[in-house]
Amino acid sequence: MKRRTVLIGGGALALAGIGGLALRPEERGGMHDAYFGGLAAALKRAGLNRPTLVIDRQRLAANITAVRGSTEAARLPLRVVAKSLPSPQLLGAIMAGMGTNRLMVFSAEMLRQLIPLHPQADFLGGKPLPVSEFMRVVSDAALDPGPRMQWLIDTPERLKQYAEVAKARGIALRISLEIDVGLHRGGFADPAALAEAIRAAKAADVELAGLMGYDPHVPKMPSPDSAWADAQEAYARALAVLKAEGLDPAALTLNSAGSPTFRRHCQGTVANEVSVGSAFVKPGDFDYEDLPDLQPAAFIATPVIKASKDQALPGIEAFSGAMHLWDRNTTRGFFIHGGHWLAKPVSPPGLDYSKLFGRSSNQELLTGSNRIDLKPDDTVFLRPDQSEALFLQFGDIAVYDGGEIAERWPTLPVSA
Repeated sequence: MKRRTVLIGGGALALAGIGGLALRPEERGGMHDAYFGGLAAALKRAGLNRPTLVIDRQRLAANITAVRGSTEAARLPLRVVAKSLPSPQLLGAIMAGMGTNRLMVFSAEMLRQLIPLHPQADFLGGKPLPVSEFMRVVSDAALDPGPRMQWLIDTPERLKQYAEVAKARGIALRISLEIDVGLHRGGFADPAALAEAIRAAKAADVELAGLMGYDPHVPKMPSPDSAWADAQEAYARALAVLKAEGLDPAALTLNSAGSPTFRRHCQGTVANEVSVGSAFVKPGDFDYEDLPDLQPAAFIATPVIKASKDQALPGIEAFSGAMHLWDRNTTRGFFIHGGHWLAKPVSPPGLDYSKLFGRSSNQELLTGSNRIDLKPDDTVFLRPDQSEALFLQFGDIAVYDGGEIAERWPTLPVSA
């Protein structure tokens, strides 16, 4: 019986071992493909062996063509979202490619920078700003956009504040009202409250230029189609309020969409313009089903500072071997120049952040298998999750075009 017990116990352990191996993470990894290999070589020829934001101009141009194809087919004007593309040359390339002079701005500082660069632009606020920021812009006669700017208003209190400042300074005030179409991030949700705001604007001699209803929540909902229908219905209710208050919606700016939803609007919408920003460079957070034809056009490139063939972890060195045996993708360690960006490693394939070492903005540790043979000064590429503020963290943008770094594009000053 004892021998039988031993045999049974040994068999159980063997089965457990086999089952454990079945759960063992698959070994991943490789080296740069032809695209990233060519990009790495171009960066070295340009002397850019430091953290650098790269935009692929050919991919950007293809994305512009694809977006324009959709919006023109739908006869929907496009408003370019400046915060997602914070470089004058980048914005200029997209505005020219899209044939639009419409910009959406999200801060007083960025608006102040863009007014001289785009003297013919039509501006719409993308978020309601404190009245002090409104004052900071209109107090400078050289930078006051006047009627070219639609200031976004989300509450009766903010409308009152803006109207009082405009009256005291003797300037015309042109506004759009933010409406809640399901995102629940503020704005007028109740038709009665919207009607009251319209009447208050008229009483204060404030021009109502339109509405803005942002709907990026739609593709993230359990039932996107249902969420889309609800958002459109909410917007339609707001249009009914405009008509009831004696306004012609067709004569106003009826802004909606964003990168996640503009393609839905192109299939039919109650709005009369769409806003798009991030989709032109397609960061990782924008891998939506509606955007399969758009290509990632922006990457972070950074050099490897240190490379280890058997990456030990501080304080638990004795367990490093067992960890590598279990997960071969933790065997090698690569400390890069900089880090802790809103981005994910994309090339070489198989790299990942160390879950045990933690994040670092100085020398981030990436781990990988023995299939990845990077050496100091080799280049690692990461794909940004977003553009927006991340684009402002690297200085001038390197523009990759036809196998070479063709030029550098300065970014706008840092602003929230």
